[in-house]
Amino acid sequence: MPGPDRGNARLYPAARPLHRPRITPTVQQTARDVPRLSVVIVARNEERNLPRCLASVCGWTDEIIVALNGTTDGSEAVARGAAAAVHHLPWRGYRDTKNDALGLARNNWVLALDADEEVSPELRREITAFLAGGDRKHFSGVRFPRKVWFIDRWITHGDWYPDLSLRLFRRDRARWGGDAIVHEKIECDGPVATVRGDLHHYSFPDVAAHLAKITPFADLFVRQQREKGGGFGATAAVTRPLWRFFRAYVLRRGFLDGFPGLYIAVATAFGVFVRHTRLYETERGRAPDPGA
Repeated sequence: MPGPDRGNARLYPAARPLHRPRITPTVQQTARDVPRLSVVIVARNEERNLPRCLASVCGWTDEIIVALNGTTDGSEAVARGAAAAVHHLPWRGYRDTKNDALGLARNNWVLALDADEEVSPELRREITAFLAGGDRKHFSGVRFPRKVWFIDRWITHGDWYPDLSLRLFRRDRARWGGDAIVHEKIECDGPVATVRGDLHHYSFPDVAAHLAKITPFADLFVRQQREKGGGFGATAAVTRPLWRFFRAYVLRRGFLDGFPGLYIAVATAFGVFVRHTRLYETERGRAPDPGA
């Protein structure tokens, strides 16, 4: 499930205003001044989403790489039909598999996407302007908002927006970091610019698809906590869901997204509660006592 990718506090200080790089291309610039751009997509069984994703980057990027893992559908044929380079990689978790895919790119500037994402026309203009501008030399990466389509509208408030995502970066100054199990994020060595174009995200075709993610993410949470030595706490199990609802629906104005905004806030709180309940079950669950 998508959620805010706040990134490293060193990169995104709360007090820092939204920075929009000054784009200063000149008439003397030639194609040689603009760095070549590689697109890297990691996917598994995404033949339904890949056409939209690939169409949004074809024709203006210099290289498209699709790294497949355990794919059994027509994803490879779709990718090759878009003239993408296709590679098959073993699954080593989100972070490490995405780093393996980065190593396949020929160019230093990389745009990392998921198959269910789409570069909007506005974001395309922002990226091309940034790469053509002289100010790019002062930055190691670029972040931009990610906007989710859910049920009947674009979600523009709550925990799902703006979900600033660092996805355009210099490969020699950035790698996928964070937790090896879940919640991977780009860790960038150097200043990060922010542009305003949205990255479109079609993560949930229906409510059932969203509900189906709750249990797998709860299992990943349990695994993460056990590897860190964490355990169940009744206080966290009660207060964290309440806080997540209040933050999403009130503080971040999820109510402005209508009924879908209410659903997202409630489902987010419920998902957090399920995670802590799974942790309780893992630690204390036992078989029925027939003699009781």
